[in-house]
Amino acid sequence: MLDAEFDSYVGEYAAQHAQSIRLSGETPGYFAEYKIRELARMARGWGYSDPQILDFGSGMGNSLPGLRKYFPGSKISAADVSAQSLAAAQRLHGAREAQLLIGAGGIPAPDGSFDISFTACVFHHIPEAEHLRWLSELRRVTRPGGRLVIFEHNPLNPLTRHAVRICPFDANAVLIGSGEMRARMVAAGWDAPKVDHHVFFPRALARLRGLENALRWCPLGGQYAAYAQRG
Repeated sequence: MLDAEFDSYVGEYAAQHAQSIRLSGETPGYFAEYKIRELARMARGWGYSDPQILDFGSGMGNSLPGLRKYFPGSKISAADVSAQSLAAAQRLHGAREAQLLIGAGGIPAPDGSFDISFTACVFHHIPEAEHLRWLSELRRVTRPGGRLVIFEHNPLNPLTRHAVRICPFDANAVLIGSGEMRARMVAAGWDAPKVDHHVFFPRALARLRGLENALRWCPLGGQYAAYAQRG
């Protein structure tokens, strides 16, 4: 996590990402926005209107357009170990959000700073031995009663495994099953984690996407969201 390995991919990230998901028929922007749309649905269900949100592992700011669209009144903080990625995010999206450079000491934010800590496809890049530490650190910076939402690739989905296998910046990725992710969240002190599954249909079958809400229970989607509350 602290090696800032993505510094070396900043220039090629967009093209490599688009190539790796080519079989889906979608763009990286499609996948970034669906996550934030789901996050907004969850936030409404939890009673939030303008929550303070941490984007942990924000990279080059792929989630920022969606966060601005679906949470226009929220204070967003982007946090990453890669200084070059944070700088690229500012060039691409402007400097409206606070930027936090994660170092050896953890996330540079006081205890209980955020209503929602959100992270999108980050934990499969973090060495598994460090997962408990970072899940605990996310708990520290989340307010009591606040939420953690983790989107991750689903290793049970063959198209997801293919996309990860051919993507250069996923060379060191280790995919995490949803059950294992929930167990790690519990070990870090998060309460009663749950999982929703997403991304069942490629663009060629987009007419079937209206069924996806009814398929959240099915563990075969391309990605999943694991979410829990801080007690």
